[in-house]
Amino acid sequence: MLRSLVTVFHVILSLALIAVVLLQSGKSAGLSGIVGGGAEALFGKKKGLDELLGKATLVVAVLFGLTALFLGLG
Repeated sequence: MLRSLVTVFHVILSLALIAVVLLQSGKSAGLSGIVGGGAEALFGKKKGLDELLGKATLVVAVLFGLTALFLGLG
């Protein structure tokens, strides 16, 4: 019973981890950095959202790792 609950929680965490990582802005300055770089210089960057997503990624990743260890050891 407990193992199935942890498995369901693990699947939810995996989907949340994928979503949080995909929502983060890229750090590379590829083609989008060339085009959008001027706009960032004028209007600033959304730092608050990036920091929040970074912290959320850390929390979800730690929980994902803990549930993976629990499922692997159990």
